[in-house]
Amino acid sequence: MEGLFRLQPTMRRDPAIDAWFKQRGELGAIARQWFSLMRGCGPDVRETINDGHPIACVGDAAFAYVNTFTAHVNVGFFLGAELEDPTSLLEGTGKRMRHVKLRQNTEINEQALTRLIETAYKDIKMRV
Repeated sequence: MEGLFRLQPTMRRDPAIDAWFKQRGELGAIARQWFSLMRGCGPDVRETINDGHPIACVGDAAFAYVNTFTAHVNVGFFLGAELEDPTSLLEGTGKRMRHVKLRQNTEINEQALTRLIETAYKDIKMRV
């Protein structure tokens, strides 16, 4: 399908991803929380590290990622520009991608972010 970001190889659980979280301290713990939700979306979720951060896929089609920076974590969506975002969590102006910035000690609408992850998963399933 056109517009899908495809990655090879992907696997059910990549041990390098758990090591990645451990190397990132407190921000890694935040990233792990949200990546765990991505992992749990369905039995067809696969994962890989690409460009130095964990990516969740359905088969080889990427739908979401996490990445850590100096003071925040991004939870990103490869087709985020097409996701419904009634609480306006998503940031970015690119043609396709959007992300949510998570900062330590700052509240986040967990229910809305969970919904975005679940919606991104369902969306990519329909596209592949």
